[in-house]
Amino acid sequence: MLPVLLPFLLACVTSVEAAALSTVTLDYGTFTGLTNTTNGIIYFQGIRYADPPVGELRWRAPVSPPSTHLGNVNATALGFACIATTQKGSGTTTDEDCLFGNVYIPIATTARSKLPVMVYFHGGGFETGRTRDAPPENILLGSAKPLIFITFEYRLGQFGFLAGTPVHQSGQLNAGLLDQKYISKFGGNPSQVTIWGQSAGAASTMFHLIAEGGKDQHLFHRAMGDSPPLVYLPHYTDAFIEDLFTQFAGLAGCGHIDNGSATMACLRAAPTNTIATAGRNTLANLTSSLYPFGPITDGSFIRQRPIEAFRNGNFIRVPVMFGSNTDEGANWSATLDNPLANTSFPNATEATVYNFLAGQYNTLTQASFQTAITRFYPLSDYNGSFSLQGQQMYGEMRYICTAIMIIGAAQDAGLKAYQYHWDNPTLGSTHADELAVFFNGDEVFDPDDEALAIAMRQFWTSFVISGVPTANSSISWQASSNSAGGPRILLHPGSMAMEEVPQALRARCAFWNGLASEIAT
Repeated sequence: MLPVLLPFLLACVTSVEAAALSTVTLDYGTFTGLTNTTNGIIYFQGIRYADPPVGELRWRAPVSPPSTHLGNVNATALGFACIATTQKGSGTTTDEDCLFGNVYIPIATTARSKLPVMVYFHGGGFETGRTRDAPPENILLGSAKPLIFITFEYRLGQFGFLAGTPVHQSGQLNAGLLDQKYISKFGGNPSQVTIWGQSAGAASTMFHLIAEGGKDQHLFHRAMGDSPPLVYLPHYTDAFIEDLFTQFAGLAGCGHIDNGSATMACLRAAPTNTIATAGRNTLANLTSSLYPFGPITDGSFIRQRPIEAFRNGNFIRVPVMFGSNTDEGANWSATLDNPLANTSFPNATEATVYNFLAGQYNTLTQASFQTAITRFYPLSDYNGSFSLQGQQMYGEMRYICTAIMIIGAAQDAGLKAYQYHWDNPTLGSTHADELAVFFNGDEVFDPDDEALAIAMRQFWTSFVISGVPTANSSISWQASSNSAGGPRILLHPGSMAMEEVPQALRARCAFWNGLASEIAT
């Protein structure tokens, strides 16, 4: 796949220099994009980058380049997004045939520009999300210097992350991550590719950093992540994963077969809507879990849990920029159907908090939970609110401490590493609130937030361009200088500043990191 995508972008910039036709011819098709002379962007959208992952290609690595010549392709509209696990089947804008990418380039680009490339992985817990939510305008128009922006769809939920022994024996584990791997290196300048993601997308950048034991295949040269989650990452033979497969196969009408390969054949023969509905119904049965379908330790692509990989130095040596938001843990528990795990209910108890956390980390023990609430998260610190206590624990153990861990490990390895802390009383400080400054179109914020938005667009894109986040008329963002990932930049409207990671937070993160073998497998 990579030998196809790299010439594609280089062909894009060549065609722009030769004539403003926005048409590119490759071995497997001719693509015509949309030139917008008003904003100065050329849009190539809905570019198929692999064969449809349907039928016999379900739960297998993507077949790239497409095996059939595509002819003349009107690449002016987004392709189908991948089916979310919450859906009953294909929709008007979603389909199982969804492996499409989008390439956005400045209109003035020439073949000699060799522009840096920013590749964005969308979030959504590996179960939802789409490229439609990541338009390119604020990135390209807010960048200090020209760059190329890439987004793409990857398989989600049961379509991309079904696991268990049968999948290992007759398919490919972590197929959704392999979709990303095959597309991560198509750039105007092949030596200046940066991967970036938010939430599950940030976890994706983290997994690519530690992929195959940290083997550097030079697919990317910098990595960024907004709110990287430490997801539950069991082995594919773990009882939770095997039970998830069995339940899903049964709901798909293939549970009566007492043979792994035959079960997989049955699942591959099932209609798309059957597979979609089975995934949705599996979720409905797991009323305490937010995202049960996701990456797992497969022994090949993901060989170690992130905490172990970063602790042992088994990661790719590139500059990194990661961060998190103040209230990362807010609102999650309130979405759960199980009242015994939903801490927003007025009758929530200590047991409710434990059930909430254990629903996300199946092997979290009562003993570790009791240590956490006694030593690090006493209820008195949260005015007796189990909801606030639970959200603080979840926000730190899943997101905030993960960013600290990555930045600290990179700094210890002698790499340039930059951490941020988003804290915003007007736009919000919960999970994903910072994305408003990147993807909310032409929205104009109040003066302080508008200045913050302009600075952040420059910070993020300048890291792609030079490896150092800088912004005009803003403070200097200092690289981390200690194992706690500090100092970090505080992104607060009207008062951006450098701050150290609080000692109490460092202690809480050390506790969670010490539970690596318990909460990650």
